[in-house]
Amino acid sequence: MAFWSNISDLKRYCNLSMYTIKLIGFCLFFCLIFSCGRESKVEKDIAKVPVTFNIERFDQQFAKLTPERLPDLKKEYPFLFSEQYADSIWLHKSKDTIQLEINTEVEKAFSDLSEEKEQLHSLFQHVTYYFPEIKVPRVITITSDVQYRNKVVLGKGLLIIALDTYLGEDHHFYEGIQKYVKKNFKRDQIVPDVAAMYAKNIVGPIRERTFLGNLVSFGKELYLKDLFLPSFSNAQKMGYSEEQYTWLEANEEEIWRYFIDKQLLYSTDSDLMPRFLYPAPFSKFYLEEIDKEAPDRVGQFIGWNIVASYMKNNNVSLRQLLLADAETIFNTSKYKPKR
Repeated sequence: MAFWSNISDLKRYCNLSMYTIKLIGFCLFFCLIFSCGRESKVEKDIAKVPVTFNIERFDQQFAKLTPERLPDLKKEYPFLFSEQYADSIWLHKSKDTIQLEINTEVEKAFSDLSEEKEQLHSLFQHVTYYFPEIKVPRVITITSDVQYRNKVVLGKGLLIIALDTYLGEDHHFYEGIQKYVKKNFKRDQIVPDVAAMYAKNIVGPIRERTFLGNLVSFGKELYLKDLFLPSFSNAQKMGYSEEQYTWLEANEEEIWRYFIDKQLLYSTDSDLMPRFLYPAPFSKFYLEEIDKEAPDRVGQFIGWNIVASYMKNNNVSLRQLLLADAETIFNTSKYKPKR
């Protein structure tokens, strides 16, 4: 006997199924519209946040330095002139051949910063909306002899951006610097780097020694960065190529399974941090076929997804997120990696 007793039963089932499918589809559509509408309202409110700032081109002013101008420049930017150096040192530096080349290359690449100003304006609006106590900083661009460990400095009401660290990964200034380090020495990473500094300052230092604690701390930073930069791609937010980010999305379940199978979450092995959380040529699973393809910092990606799942499945504020410990966040996140 066939499972369907007759054609009419089949038709009734099909009609019911189509009705159910349409109902589900309508509900999903409504939820999507509601969610998009809510996000749209937030963005409209953020767009109304008043923000005023200028980008001060100290790099250009230093390039035109004269003995007559130096006292005024030191008065205007005392934090950029160490008192241990005499005026003659600064004047000599401004005429140094290497400094002159840096000036030329920076001016060639950054004669206009109107796009960056627009992006920073949006960033400051988002930061101010979510954290009203944070004031818009004084924004200053400099050259730094390519001190790439301090590409962006944020603090004490100042945002200092070293433009000579954003000339493009293939620039000859960066010869001898490892590829994985210089891959983000490019213009479109200026604002994501600034957002990252805001997020890091807000989240604060990592207080938990476990691998999970580190995962979640980085996840909090990326969650904030995501809020601050809605117009940037997820790949840009993490400093990845689109191909690298696509690889992460496709392999999220395998990465998570590896962490669980190896019982890494509550490990305090300090070697795990450079393997999966810090900048490196690649993440180190010690599996040749994976290590060839895996980008660095895959643990940060997992941490971001855990935190995002926690915020989605719990009615908590950003303040509560920042105060919550890693285990609480993980246990109530209902995190499941995408297949």
